[in-house]
Amino acid sequence: MILPALAAGFGVAVTLVSTSPFSVQAQDAAPEAAQSFNAPAAEPPPPDPAAELAAKRDQTRAELETLSKTISLSSDKVSELQQSISNLEKNTQSIRQALIDSAARRKGLETQILESEKKLADLGVKEDGIRRSLHERRGLLAEVLAALQRMGRNPPPALLVTPDDALASVRSAILLGAVVPGMRKKTDKLVADLASLAALQTASAAEKTALTATMADGIEEERRMDLLLAENDKLSRSNAAELEAERKRSEELAGKATSLEGLVASMESEIASVREAAAAARQAEENRKLLTDEQRAQAKALAESGVPDKNRIAPAYPFAELRAKLELPVAGDILRQFGDADGTGHEAMGMTVAANPETVVTAPADGLVVFAGAFRSYGQMIILDVGDGYHLVLSGMDTINTRQGKFVFSGEPLAVMGAKRVASATALALETDRPTLYIEFRKDGKPVDSRPWWTAKDTGKARNDS
Repeated sequence: MILPALAAGFGVAVTLVSTSPFSVQAQDAAPEAAQSFNAPAAEPPPPDPAAELAAKRDQTRAELETLSKTISLSSDKVSELQQSISNLEKNTQSIRQALIDSAARRKGLETQILESEKKLADLGVKEDGIRRSLHERRGLLAEVLAALQRMGRNPPPALLVTPDDALASVRSAILLGAVVPGMRKKTDKLVADLASLAALQTASAAEKTALTATMADGIEEERRMDLLLAENDKLSRSNAAELEAERKRSEELAGKATSLEGLVASMESEIASVREAAAAARQAEENRKLLTDEQRAQAKALAESGVPDKNRIAPAYPFAELRAKLELPVAGDILRQFGDADGTGHEAMGMTVAANPETVVTAPADGLVVFAGAFRSYGQMIILDVGDGYHLVLSGMDTINTRQGKFVFSGEPLAVMGAKRVASATALALETDRPTLYIEFRKDGKPVDSRPWWTAKDTGKARNDS
């Protein structure tokens, strides 16, 4: 009795009558039902995974930007931050060390946000894939539901009532042997996909919850850094008139300079604070060369321990020895490397990193700020003299938080990226509207590949998926 009942139940053809996958019509056409399992419909060409992931990352990034605008610090948290800053020892060393520590925490949080962004995009692509697969198989879902519904509403006659009923039951049993295995296999796949979809949705919800907490911590750290920068500015402020005069003079020199070499030369010769700091740094370098091997080794070990002398006015040790030790000045994705096509038919003289809006930019190494301001097509730019004839060029920032003539330490915050990519000659042919930081290393005035200096985790190149 069960076998013919199942055969009769599955012996229906299902036609979709609405956009809902659960709205069906049943007709007595068993051969067509069997054929639908044995001859699958032609599948459309699969979507491009790279383009799909890029689109999902753009969508995720937009959602995160919207979310970030809804997060704010409570008045109690602001008061707590202000109190923690006021409790710091009011001297340049303690404030600058607090700035470096804050920048490290902030970059760590920004890296976590980038990683969560990528995870959410990946989970979203997988969810979309399963949903698309389920949508394409909505006919199968309808057939299963219709068959089960038909079995319940119209049970077949008993096997031994009439010869015609017996013949129909045998035919249905034969059909059942062809239909059921295929239906079971496809139904099991549907159940597995639905379970996977539920698991992905749970993982996405958990990731979003963790990301929201990370973004809140990032906003708190950003506020802490603003307070520290304001305190540092109070401690290091020189004569306001002198600083303003130097700023205007540097703008004039930048307007006249036709190259980076010319700009550096004019800064070091005509801007008093830069000239004096550069002379002091060169003298410190000469004194370091006079150290014994033992003293040099001790100084290097102290620098590598992360607690070098915060009163120094020259790099802790030679820049050439920093290979594979520097961290990128900004958390982001590398879009272009030294030697890649730059969009103008030439090779890029530096690397370009895409970051999230308002990301902090830190000094990759100890150095003297030779220039800080706008320069031609580079936009807002910082040039660091890191010793041994090397200069580091950073451009594309929105707000600069340092000044020329100042000696900065590795990890010290220098600037903040903007909300969108700044149009400049160094960012041509980049398929992204994310803010981009251009980094160029120069040795004796000539651009060199910076890749040997970055740590292993920073040397990879991300596909331009933005």
